[in-house]
Order: sequence, then C-alpha cells, then structure tokens
Amino acid sequence: MKGVILAGGLGTRLLPLTKITNKHLLPVFNRPMIHYPIECLRKAGITDILIVTGGNSAGDFLRLLENGDELGVSLSYAYQRGEGGIADALRLAERFAGRDPICVVLGDNIIERNIRATVEAFKQRGDKGACILLKEVEDPERFGVAVLDGERIAKVIEKPKEAPSNLAVIGIYLYDNDVFRIIKGLKPSGRGELEITDVNNAYIAAGHMSYGLLSGWWTDAGTFDSLLRASKLVAEGGANKDG
Repeated sequence: MKGVILAGGLGTRLLPLTKITNKHLLPVFNRPMIHYPIECLRKAGITDILIVTGGNSAGDFLRLLENGDELGVSLSYAYQRGEGGIADALRLAERFAGRDPICVVLGDNIIERNIRATVEAFKQRGDKGACILLKEVEDPERFGVAVLDGERIAKVIEKPKEAPSNLAVIGIYLYDNDVFRIIKGLKPSGRGELEITDVNNAYIAAGHMSYGLLSGWWTDAGTFDSLLRASKLVAEGGANKDG
C-alpha cells in the first residue's frame, strides 16, 4: 500500500499567515503541520508517500522534507494547478499508485492514535473497495457526515445544515485502484470542484465501502481555532501514539 498526502489549496481561512506560505508548513506546537500526516502513514507501515501540493510555496516542501530520509519514509511530489477539489488532487496520484491500493490523508488532519489496525484490516479484505474513518464530533455540519443503516453506511452528506448523525468523515481514506476510474467519471459540484464525498458515495452505491471508528482525539488544523486546538492537544499528549 502507498500513501498520499493532499497538501494543496490556498488556506484562505488562515490568512494572512498563508499569504506567504502553504498552510501545511505552519507550525503545530513544535513541528510543521505536514510532519503529522507523514508520521500517521509511517506508523501504519506505509513509507512510500506522495505529497500533492500547489500554489507558490510548493518548493518549500522539498526544502523542508527533501526525500524523506530523516522521517523514515520515501517522498515523491505532485503539483496541483488551481483548486479543483480533493478528488482532483487525488487524481494526480494515479501514476504514483500504479496497481497498488492507497491510503489518503488530508494534510491538515492530526490524530491522537495511529491507524495501523484499520490499514491491516483493509489488507486482510484483499485491499479491495474503500474504507473511511469516522469520528463522533460536536459540530458535524462542518464536515462530511455518514448516514448509517445498521452496520453499513447508506450515504455521506457533505456539510449538511441539519446533520443526520454526529459521525464526521475525517480526512483519512483507503481506496483500491478503482478510485481513479471513479474520479474520471465525476462532474464538478456547485463549487466547481471534484468532491471526495462523491467518490465515497460511488463506493457506497456499489456496495464496496466499509468504515472504522477512530479512537482518541482528532482535529483538523485549517482555521485559527482548530490550529490552536491542535497545538494544545499535541503539546499536552502528543499525536500518532500507539494503542
């Protein structure tokens, strides 16, 4: 299995900080934000990783991370022109993935524990279909929200005004190679982007989606409030811990 970290976008919710750098290079406590998704993948046993980025600061990732040796991984890079959405960024990983399944992590996602058990369970199912991680949150309307029907996911609703559950789809996804065929068939949403929610609903419609419930805390770091929260959580107890 290969890893893909999506670290593009303009980071407009963090202006003016992101006027001079990419959001994922900002500090979370004592480390650059991008270190946390890399460590998340490495602790799950995934060391061949593609970072998809964009904007004017793309070269800073190479200067900071180089080829990944110091972090115990092998890094490749892809450049996303413009802002076409998460699925559009993921499309750029097709050549890198080859025939292998992938674990996709959004670059501003930080978790308390690791995802090794979820990755191993996916492998035991033959690396087929898709798996998304869910977490109970107090503000599900900010995220994609999973609607459960018994033990299965019936659908995912993106940022609903009235959330049907408090189970947020966090930014960690496992996909087989069919994900790239699905992305090629997507149409832009009302925002003009290719939505990862549409990818997930395609797997759900085909009956090929499973899910896991994340233990420990989780936060994104895409706003000033969540960036501060992430720094405090990491300072108090660390991230990507075993167990």
